[in-house]
Amino acid sequence: MTQDAFAFLQTRQSQPAKLFKGPVPDRDELLEILTAATRVPDHGKLEPWRLIVLDKPAMARLADLAETHATQIGADAEKIAKGRGQYDMGQLAVVVISSPKASDKIPLAEQILSAGALCFGVLNAALAKGWGANWLSGWPAHDAQFAAKAFDCTEPETVAGVIHIGTVVTPAPDRPRPDLSKLITWA
Repeated sequence: MTQDAFAFLQTRQSQPAKLFKGPVPDRDELLEILTAATRVPDHGKLEPWRLIVLDKPAMARLADLAETHATQIGADAEKIAKGRGQYDMGQLAVVVISSPKASDKIPLAEQILSAGALCFGVLNAALAKGWGANWLSGWPAHDAQFAAKAFDCTEPETVAGVIHIGTVVTPAPDRPRPDLSKLITWA
């Protein structure tokens, strides 16, 4: 690994998606990001995930769907606002769907972790290309009925993450990082 790559990993940080503006990556640049991002651990080469790219019109549709669904399930005003808010503010997002495959050799847990690794891959690839990126989910992503309507999720699929990508106008300050002396056991 080159020093530049390691320096990136030591300083990388997500930025708040609510602060993103346009422009966003065009299709060709997004394909570069996604090509890099899919270089994740995938035991058995199962590709236990799929990707959905959301543009601004798709975000508006999902904001409405989140509000409608929240109303149907009797959610309060705060939950309704949170549900639609992520999509109202979105410029561009990549939804990573954990889509486990039947396998006698590869455990379900490893397939789900592969989808999580893909979320982090999309996040880091977008950041490395100079874009702002933020991995979110929110209650609608974890609601099976919403995920089925919004993303055509079928059992056992789930939303692993919604990675928002855009232009950072004002970078957020870094946050405190973990104290490794409290988290590492040397055995």
